Amino acid sequence: MLSSLLTLTVGWSAGFSTPRPSEWVMLIFGVDEAGRGPVIGPLVVAGVAVPRDEERILREMGVRDSKKISPGRRQTLADEIKRRWPTVLEVVSPEDIDVLRERMTLNELEAGVFASVIERLVEEAGGMGEVYVDAADANERHFELMVRARLGERWRATGITSRHKADEIYPVVSAASIVAKVERDRRIAEIEREIGVPIGSGYPSDPTTRVFLKEWVMEHGSLPPHTRTSWKTAKKILDQIAGPGVAGGRIDEY
Repeated sequence: MLSSLLTLTVGWSAGFSTPRPSEWVMLIFGVDEAGRGPVIGPLVVAGVAVPRDEERILREMGVRDSKKISPGRRQTLADEIKRRWPTVLEVVSPEDIDVLRERMTLNELEAGVFASVIERLVEEAGGMGEVYVDAADANERHFELMVRARLGERWRATGITSRHKADEIYPVVSAASIVAKVERDRRIAEIEREIGVPIGSGYPSDPTTRVFLKEWVMEHGSLPPHTRTSWKTAKKILDQIAGPGVAGGRIDEY
């Protein structure tokens, strides 16, 4: 999988089989991520394909930005979204993120994963669609062009809308946001069960996560499994406790 990641064609790591609608005239694709900034856990990107004339169903379901929905409601909505429409997930491990960050920016990495999700949606939905993505770059247009470059020639005439806070604007992106968030939360819960102590949300701003990292390094002299060692937070804690120079490589801003 890593070799394909290095060429920005990220291997598909999870997905859901749903019946292919046989007479969709116009499809819309929504793509969003969860877990861009955490120091612990994977990056999850989800895509959802919906017929244009069924977008109203998303609104009726109350689909909106996943961060504004309770965990229980998110799970219910994610299950319903996956039952109704073709849905694809890409999960990029912390280890692969660290390797890739030696060769590309985080925005370039995300553009590659977004493009892979879009191509998978074409397969799952049985056709191409107009695409809406949550822009990972400060420049919305630049992120659109990054995604287009990784999709290839056949997407030249297809609409791709890249917007900041797209999950608050377009219901189909909200749907993708919900699916991604639920999957990321599930992965974090799995990591916590594996390690056996509270790890928090995995974000650098979370006090529980920071305490966990510090206590782990104090006990083991190294960072715990599933940690993005290229993140500034991880390197700083490791340097403070285990000594400078223990962690090498490119350092990210988080």
